[in-house]
Amino acid sequence: MRGRSTCRRQNREQDNITEPAFFAPLRNRHGGTFIRWNGRNLSQRQESASENPEADKSGALYRRGHALLTLELELGITSSCDMVFNSDTTKSGVVTSPGYPNPYSARTRCRYDFQGRGKERIQIIFQVFDVYRPPEGTKECESTDSLVAYVQIDGKMEKIDSFCGESAPRPLMSNGPRLLLEFRGLTASRHARGFKATYSFLENFGITTGKQELSYPCAFVYNSNETMNGTFTSPNYPGYYPRDTECHYFFNGQPKERVHLHFHYFDVEGVLPCDSVSASDYVDFSNYLSRDRKYSRHCGQLTEFDVESDRSFFRVTFKSNDRLDGTGFNASYQFVSEEDNYTVKTPLSSSAAAAIDYSTTPQAGKNRASSPASFAASCSLINFGSLIATH
Repeated sequence: MRGRSTCRRQNREQDNITEPAFFAPLRNRHGGTFIRWNGRNLSQRQESASENPEADKSGALYRRGHALLTLELELGITSSCDMVFNSDTTKSGVVTSPGYPNPYSARTRCRYDFQGRGKERIQIIFQVFDVYRPPEGTKECESTDSLVAYVQIDGKMEKIDSFCGESAPRPLMSNGPRLLLEFRGLTASRHARGFKATYSFLENFGITTGKQELSYPCAFVYNSNETMNGTFTSPNYPGYYPRDTECHYFFNGQPKERVHLHFHYFDVEGVLPCDSVSASDYVDFSNYLSRDRKYSRHCGQLTEFDVESDRSFFRVTFKSNDRLDGTGFNASYQFVSEEDNYTVKTPLSSSAAAAIDYSTTPQAGKNRASSPASFAASCSLINFGSLIATH
């Protein structure tokens, strides 16, 4: 995890390099579209990003290709295999590489543009992933066939992930209602079938337990009068959680009840003291809607641990920023009376996906953008009944 994070931090710095290049869209006499880059003509169909892997060991062409992709998007330059998926048309479906399940052709470049609206997030779950990668391998999937993911950050499409090889990536989720996948098939192999994945436009952040509280961007309520125990997870678990995301988990017990939490898995990017100075994502705990200094923030890779409330109401908050990411957490909860002894129990309905043996595929740096409402301003929006009156 730490090694992966270091690579992502370095790549994010590289991806943000501003190239002193001059771009100009041109039309040739045959009607083809070209881009002039510092006096050099680049065809729309040229793989300017590492067309020759052996000649691009530094990754310079790869980064220029990223800048070129951004320009092409702004100019509206498309490929015959480009596709647009709009949530107004369908909320879920299947997306594949060109020609799947047959091998894809060399020099293939296709873009899959997912366009949602409002609170929707796009989740991609890979079923088959078989993208050619040379035996010697390449760092961070550079200079080889790959599937690259982009999300919209401050009005620009920024690269967040790059996948290659034969291992299925973890589920992918956007940080907002827009996600772009670009398939780059530089070489052809009769053994490489490409990929097959399902896509969904979601408003629940991939969190399938609790009752979603719609007055918050991301909040879920767990009431003891509905169920005494269960599980809860970070957004998109067991995939990497989306950036710039804040989710709240509210636990409401009956009078003289408390809630016990057990974290079975915890991987939230950050270092102590898990604050903005260290640019950390974190999980926060409180007996109130506001900050509770009794509990320290948690971040990093932690072994199993327990947290318990002092009263019938308890809040857990997950917060990610725009820099790095992790796989989040998987936890169970149980409401007990103040007189009862508590024994840690395993999750009753953990996601089956948590058992999938996802390999650690190379990842690139990411960014985020969101502005959740503050607790104080939103307290009146949640109706916790008589429970809130006691806190």
